[in-house]
Amino acid sequence: MQDRQAIDSQQVSIKAWSQKLLVVILCAASFYGGWKSYESNMVNECTANGGQMIEAQRTMICQRS
Repeated sequence: MQDRQAIDSQQVSIKAWSQKLLVVILCAASFYGGWKSYESNMVNECTANGGQMIEAQRTMICQRS
């Protein structure tokens, strides 16, 4: 009987860790998607106002012509 409880306990532990890992992956994907969406909106706003994006070291800058 004790072997059965140990196996059940191990299965619950594995399930809990897999759920935590899934949550972390979904949070990372959500953050990345939001960041890319923000970046895209900034580029669209820049071009809509007659500017163009230029690369400056580690950042992008909207330069109006």
